[in-house]
This record gives sequence, C-alpha cells and structure tokens, in this order.
Amino acid sequence: MHKSGDVILGGLFEVHYTSVFPELTFTSEPNQLSCQGFDPPGFRHAMTMAFAIYEINKNTNLLPNVTLGYSLYDNCATLVTGFSAALSLASGREAKFLLQENCLGTPPVLGIVGDSFSTFSIATSDVIGLFKLPIVSYFATCSCLSDRQRFPSFFRTIPSDAFQVHAMIQILKRFRWTWAGLLVSDDDYGLHVARSFQSDLAESGGGCLAYSEILPWGENPTELKRIVEVMKKSSARVVIVFAHQIHMIQLMEEVVKQNVTGLQWIASEAWTAAAVLQTPDLMPYLGGTLGIAIRRGEIPGMRDFLLRTRPDVQDSNNDGNSMVRQFWEHTFECRFAPPPAGWVEAGGAVCTGDEDLEKVETDFLDVSNLRPEYNIYKAVYALAYALDNMLRCVPGRGPFSGHSCATLQRLEPWQLVHYLQNVNFTTPFGDQVSFDENGDALPIYDIMNWLWLPEGRTEVQNVGEVKRSAFKGEELTIHEDKIFWNFESKQPPQSVCSKSCPPGTRMARKKDQPVCCFDCVLCSEGKISNETDSMECTSCPEDFWSSPQRDHCVPKKTEFLSYHEPLGICLTAASLVGTCISAVVLGIFTYHRSTPMVRANNSELSFLLLVSLQLCFLCSLLFIGRPRLWTCQLRHAAFGISFVLCVSCILVKTMVVLAVFKASKPGGGASLKWFGAVQQRGTVMALTSIQAAICTAWLVSSSPAPHKNTQYYNDKIVYECVVGSTVGFAVLLGYIGLLAILSFLLAFLARNLPDNFNEAKLITFSMLIFCAVWVAFVPAYVNSPGKYADAVEVFAILASSFGLLVALFGPKCYIILLKPERNTKKAIMGRGSSKS
Repeated sequence: MHKSGDVILGGLFEVHYTSVFPELTFTSEPNQLSCQGFDPPGFRHAMTMAFAIYEINKNTNLLPNVTLGYSLYDNCATLVTGFSAALSLASGREAKFLLQENCLGTPPVLGIVGDSFSTFSIATSDVIGLFKLPIVSYFATCSCLSDRQRFPSFFRTIPSDAFQVHAMIQILKRFRWTWAGLLVSDDDYGLHVARSFQSDLAESGGGCLAYSEILPWGENPTELKRIVEVMKKSSARVVIVFAHQIHMIQLMEEVVKQNVTGLQWIASEAWTAAAVLQTPDLMPYLGGTLGIAIRRGEIPGMRDFLLRTRPDVQDSNNDGNSMVRQFWEHTFECRFAPPPAGWVEAGGAVCTGDEDLEKVETDFLDVSNLRPEYNIYKAVYALAYALDNMLRCVPGRGPFSGHSCATLQRLEPWQLVHYLQNVNFTTPFGDQVSFDENGDALPIYDIMNWLWLPEGRTEVQNVGEVKRSAFKGEELTIHEDKIFWNFESKQPPQSVCSKSCPPGTRMARKKDQPVCCFDCVLCSEGKISNETDSMECTSCPEDFWSSPQRDHCVPKKTEFLSYHEPLGICLTAASLVGTCISAVVLGIFTYHRSTPMVRANNSELSFLLLVSLQLCFLCSLLFIGRPRLWTCQLRHAAFGISFVLCVSCILVKTMVVLAVFKASKPGGGASLKWFGAVQQRGTVMALTSIQAAICTAWLVSSSPAPHKNTQYYNDKIVYECVVGSTVGFAVLLGYIGLLAILSFLLAFLARNLPDNFNEAKLITFSMLIFCAVWVAFVPAYVNSPGKYADAVEVFAILASSFGLLVALFGPKCYIILLKPERNTKKAIMGRGSSKS
C-alpha cells in the first residue's frame, strides 16, 4: 500500500501468515513472492498506520507544511520476506523513490514502523541500523533489542520482555507464589526471557523456578509428553508461559490428553488474547488464566476511517492497492475481474467494489480492543513529532555541529534519530510517550483474566495494570475482587515448595534444593522471630527472654528471696520469733534482775547480749525482699556489727569468769581491777568499733550494690547483692570468727572450774554451735545460687542466734521460772551440796 507525500514513512505488517516463493535471486522482485492466508487483524494494523498519517495530515498544529505519505509492506510472517521488504524501503528501489540526479534530497523513507516479530526486528535492525535509519517497532519485545551499541536506531512503543518479566514477578509476589514452572518458546523471544526471568527472580527474592522447559517448534509429541509429565509431577501450581499461540495449542493438546488440571496459568502478551485457546474444551484447564496484555487504547474516528476503505476497481494492476483488493476478496468471498478460471461456474461471485462493509461480520471493524493498533498509532505519532521538532529548529540554535539545524532537503537519518530519542508527547487516551536511553518507551501493560461464564462463554476481562512512571517507579494495580479463580475454593491457589515458617521459627534451607525449599526450625531459647519466613532468629535484650512460642520477648522473671514465697515467709517468721523470744528473755531478766541467778551472770553484759541477739535476729530481715542499694549496704554492716557485739559480750563474760576464778586464789585479787564494769563496757565497745571500722572501710572503698545476675539461669534474672569487695567480706567474717574462736578457747579452758553453775560450760557449748554453723555456712554460701545464697546466710544468722540464745539463756530461764529454789546464792555458790 502506497500513498505519496512530501515525506514517506515505511511500515512492515503481517497481513498474511505464510508465504511461498520461488528460488530467490538478486533480481527477484517483491511481487514475485506468493503470500497466503489473509489475516484481517494484520490488515487492520496496516490501516491503523494509514489512519494515523491521515489524522496527522489533517492536524494543522503538527507538521503544518508537510504532507506525510506511506509505503506499507507485508512480511508474510516470514523472515526472508520481511527482510526483503525492509531493504526495499531503505534502498528506495521503487521508481517513485528515485533521488535527484545530484543524489541529494529526502531519503526514500524517513523511518520504518515495524517489525512485529523480535527475530525479524533483530535481523532488520542489524542491517538498517548501519544507516542509522530509525525503526520503531510496535510488537517486538525481546530485551536484547535494548542493546544500544548493536541497535543504535531501534525504538519501540511496546515494553520489552525485561519489563514483562518484572511484571510477572510482581504478580507472583502479590499472590505469594514462590514456586512456579516456566515454559518458553525455542526462539530469541523465549530464550532471552528464560535467562532474564531466572536471574531477575533470584535477585528479587520473589521465589524459585520448580522447572524451566523449552517448547519445541513443530510436531514433537514425545518432547511435549515429557514436559507435561514434568508439570504433572511438580508441586508447583503456577505455570508461566512465554510462547506464541501455536506452541500453546500444541501444549494444550497434551495437557488435555493427560488431564492435568488444578494449574494457575500466567500468559505472556504473545497469547493472552488468543481466541483460538478460549474454547469450551480448553477452558476447564485454562479458565482463570492471568495474562500480561499490551495496553488497550482508544483511537477516536478510526472505525469511520476503516468503513471508508474501498478498492480501486479501475486499475487492477495498481500494486499500491493490492492489499485492499485482497482484503475485499477475503471479506466478501468474491474475486475481482478477471476471476480465476471456473470461478463463476463454481458459484463464486465477482467483486464490484460497492459491497457494504457494515453488513458483513468481520474482525476488521472491531475497534473495541485496540492493543497492537494503539502501539502502531503511538509509533507513527512518535516519528511525526520527531520530524515536527526537527523542522521547528531555529538556525543557530540547533543541536548539531555549529548549532546547525537539519533540513528536509539535506536530511540524514541519524539526525531524525536524535529528535526521536528526545520526543515526548501525550496521546488523546492520556498516555505519555517518550523513550529512554535504550529506545524503550515508558512501559505499561494491562493485566487480563480469562473469565469462564456459566453458560460456557469466555470473556477476557481487564483486572489491573502494571506500569513504570518517571517518578514513582514500577506500580502494580490489581482488582482482586474481579479475578475469576478456576478452583473450587474460588481463591488464589497456594504454590510454594515449602509452607511459610510461622513466627517463632526460622528457615533452614534444604540441602541441594532451591532457596524456596526449606525446613522450619524452632528458634533456640532466648531468641525469637516475630515475622513470617524469618531467615534468622534475633536475640532478646538482656533483661528479656523468649516466650514459649519464640515469637516475642517477655521480661525475665526476677528472682530474689521474697516475703511472699514460703521460704521467705518461714525465715521471716523465724526471725520475728527469735526477736520476740529475746525480748521475752530480756523481760524475764529485767524482772528478775535482783535475783542471784541474774546478778551472778554479769547482768549488764547479759542485757547487752540479749539486745545484740535481737539485732542479730532483726538484721536477717535485711536479706529478704528486693535488693536495694541501702539494704545491700546495711545488711552486711548490720550483720557484722551485731554479731561482733554479741560475741564481744560473750568473750568479755568468759574473761570475767576466768578473772573471778583467778581472784579467788591467794594473791589473785589484783586481776579483778582490770575487769570492772567500765573496763567490760570499754572492751565490748572497742572490739565492736574495730568491726565498725572494717565495715566503714568496706562501704567506702567497694560498697555492696544490687546486681541483676543472668549467669545462673537463662530465663531468670537473679536479683542479688554483690559484696563489692570479697576481701572486705572475708575480713568481716574473719574478725567474727576470730572473736568466736577466742571465746570458745577461753570458755573451754574454764569449763571445769569449781562452781555449781559455771557459765563457762554454757559459753563453750554455745560457741561450739556458733562455730559449727559458720564453718558449714561458708561452702554452702559459695555453692548456693541467687536467692538461696541469701537464704543460707539468713539461716546461718538465725541458727547461730538461736544457738546462742538457747545455750546461754535456756538453762538460766529454766531455773528462774521453773526451779526458783535453785535461784539462791547458796545454791549458786554450791555450799552444802554433795560436791562441796
């Protein structure tokens, strides 16, 4: 099809889907090729370009002083035919394209719209690109065509397969399909997709391929049977197919034969709208298919233009009209005169050219679903806008050397490529058209869904879109409520190699398996994962521990010797009982202070001893309850001073007993002057002051403090008081032990003194208990964790205090309360007894 004009644009379209031609020679003419199988949608593609040029010529704002023409060729779905047509356009072998004698002037064509196949476009661009002649494809999607070094003048208005792959991966992510199969055709289209899909899927972390198979060309039932068996055995419920409809037809024959159902198909743009697959026989298998489709557009006025299509019946040899004549014959099933021999006799009609297009059913007039046509429309306008920008160049401000501009009379193709690279306009449908550095337009795809209606009809509905904008990046919009799912649940299927790991677990990859195949391993104690499919478990903060489900951290239980637990209650009760008993004994001694028993046992020291025992009992309460700084500092100081005060009283008592015995001997009276009341009080205060000094030095240098200990238990915090200085604690205990041993030795020496009621015996026994308790305390304390160390210390305090109280005051109270007849001076001195 040809139309003259000031500037000619070329076009390559698939008007026939096969070709038969004789052996080619260098002198073969294009019309020697026999193209067969007329395709009305393909012819509509060619007429779309004719309409776009018709519309541009009417537009006074676009190329106002230039008339566009066109020269459209049929590639007959054959590489040799399409390649030959492209060379004819570029070289201008037609007589109408002859240049001026000086070889100057406008090139035969300024640009070519086409081709429809990636393989054809690769071959054509490899040659035509050498001349920098711009080619704008409307249907070639191979990502390899984005190589600017190899294809410097190639542009396209359809997104590349690279974006289609990204769109597919976004759909997989949207429905959480991490395990899918991939089928591709055995050509540039399929093989490039297979490589980019696997690499992009791995980079995005969106999933894994269960299998990747190449669909064979031609009849190969054995290979197709093997591929379908792989699909059948695989656990992947999603199958992605980048192939042409002929491959799908062959594949679905085998799918039906093996009755492979329950699959979610995802279609590439090559077969999304294939009506030949939308049959009642195949819809049980293909129903619910999600597909990527070329952006649907609206082209106002195009149907009216198509209705004005008329063949030129006056000139049957006009090659510029041959496509229209073939369309007319195919549509009305007639032949132009002279018809083939026997045509009329066989009942065939002769075309008049006056037939009415509106009264015949043909896909040619269906403009409700313009997809490739919309890309053709944008391609023609892109060339027109580039040419318009070039002609509007102001001399001296041009983009070329010396700020020059290109002129239509001396135009070189690479100059138009420059303007085409920078073109930017908006279609009447509202889509922005521009090209990136690789010649790719801003990509946009519609997402289609095959709806299987109850009455058996099939409808391909639009359920969303995926696009890339200059500012927002890639955007996916899907209306899930519109999607028809061909499953009993009417919900999206699950297609995973391994089910998601719930919170509390982590993924552990299976050996020799893809990353999508894993086991779910429970997080170890102290670690959690609070998200689905966590790769690692995170450790809880120091004061927290993992919950039993390992999905969140909970505060660790704080353990200390509490007033609310049985052990703490018992120790508290024992402490209070000891304090009360000491107070009762003190009351008894106070009440009977004038009796010989009380007076004979150094009543002042006895009272002081009872007070110190009460302090010993009470100081044990500081070891119970939540440790605080003041309790930690006070507990050991109070304990140390109280016990030193207690033991000092016992020591002085023992020394007094020895002094009295010594004074009873001839010449020993002088020794008593060193053990008067003042000296006794002074000795006790001096010995106690030493312990007070030790405690003060300890608190100042390295004070005990509360500490959260996590060493004993993983899931508990042991709240304890650290001693601060082990040396200070050892000196404190050592000093108490020194006084206790000294008291024990002195009492032991005085145990057999001749006295009816020798207190040295009671002191010896009490010191024996005291030392035994504290000797046993040290290893028990060291080996007891946490609150049990405090319990051991409290027990040692109470045991030693009760030991002193009972051993020293038990026999005396027995005599005072139950044997008053023995509470006499005579009985205590032993006069009149058998011993005396």
